[in-house]
Amino acid sequence: MEKFEKNIILNNGVSIPALGFGTYKIDDNDVAYRCVSDALQVGYRHIDTAFFYENEVGVGRAIKDSGLDRKDVFLTTKIWTTDCGYDNALFAVDRALKLLNLDYIDLMLIHWPTKKNRETWRAFERLVEEKALRAIGLSNFKEHHIEDLLVTANIVPAINQVEFNPLFQQVELREYCKNHGIRVEAWAPLLRGKTFELKSIEKLAEKYGKTPAQIVLRWDLQSGVVTIPKTTHKERMIENFDVFDFELTAEDMEMIAKENINVRQYRDPDNHGF
Repeated sequence: MEKFEKNIILNNGVSIPALGFGTYKIDDNDVAYRCVSDALQVGYRHIDTAFFYENEVGVGRAIKDSGLDRKDVFLTTKIWTTDCGYDNALFAVDRALKLLNLDYIDLMLIHWPTKKNRETWRAFERLVEEKALRAIGLSNFKEHHIEDLLVTANIVPAINQVEFNPLFQQVELREYCKNHGIRVEAWAPLLRGKTFELKSIEKLAEKYGKTPAQIVLRWDLQSGVVTIPKTTHKERMIENFDVFDFELTAEDMEMIAKENINVRQYRDPDNHGF
């Protein structure tokens, strides 16, 4: 079991809050503004977005209007597959900065692997040198995608954001990333509520007087996985953030580990179409 840290130091020395707030499918900028504003009020200091989500304007405005120092909010965004390649990536990051209305981005990810991973990464590395990006990483990359990227990379990716939940635990990929100093981050950690029906989750929720969502998120964090649950309801944001006052035992962790059926629930990165 990983040592639990509320803030994780990435391989380049940058600190990232282990629990963040996701904004996938919040594609209305006004709704995104409200949700991110609520999340920041609740206590989240890590916000995840992407160009594909079509909400960067609302996300950036909420951060600006929060009253928080910019350095106290960790912002992740991603470039879409059609923006990959060296020149395209430079343009896409500049566009993201303008849409967000921010001076820099804490973490920029390649959203899905493409045939232009190496060129895209070279652009990212340049933007790290220029201080536009504090950290760079990947999303939905398998081992062979990372292996190919590392052939020419000067900077090892800080993060690999992937599908991860009790039913699909990515054991081999997590071990690979750990061995290369890459932190794994979970998207769809609650599997849209499907994990709440698992017997182990129900049992542990009863044991600790917590909700199934809180058990799953705590398991993520104790597994050393950065996690970004998403909701548009403030009461759920509060619930999802309330996971720091209890600790699962090694036996509890193993009970959930046994739920792994190693079946991907969403799109396979090898068949993404790019």
